[in-house]
Amino acid sequence: MKDYDAPPPPPDYDPVSEEPKSPMLAAINMSLTSWTEGKARIHGPIMPPIVNRSGLVHGGALMTLLDAAAGYAGCWCPYPGRVRRAVTLSMTTNFLKAGRAGFLHTEGRLTRGGRSIFFATAVVRDDAGKEVASGTGVFKYMDGSDKLYGVEREEEA
Repeated sequence: MKDYDAPPPPPDYDPVSEEPKSPMLAAINMSLTSWTEGKARIHGPIMPPIVNRSGLVHGGALMTLLDAAAGYAGCWCPYPGRVRRAVTLSMTTNFLKAGRAGFLHTEGRLTRGGRSIFFATAVVRDDAGKEVASGTGVFKYMDGSDKLYGVEREEEA
């Protein structure tokens, strides 16, 4: 079904409630908490699974958050039972401040998109609102995900 054939999405639809929890985000105790057109938020506590031997948030955990938030920002789908997916082609990351304790708050934003490729940015902040890391990514839509209507969830596999 093409976007122009799609029925209008329900005005009160919340895609976060329908999205299965990402196994990677679950492994680092993080959750997708907000997802709207062109924007996604991920939150979670700083806990032992994501700290390095110095007790600081590991760069790999920060990159995971940046990649996930930016990817979700470009894959928003307002239709129940449908989904959009993408793969990361490249990611540039900047580590700005050590994360030590509390929670991490990540926000991804879609910055530009075409038929098969989109660009997005993300920022990880600490509880004080200070930037811990930032990143810019290039993503490629998977088959059928280039349209807002996406694909049926059953077709995932």
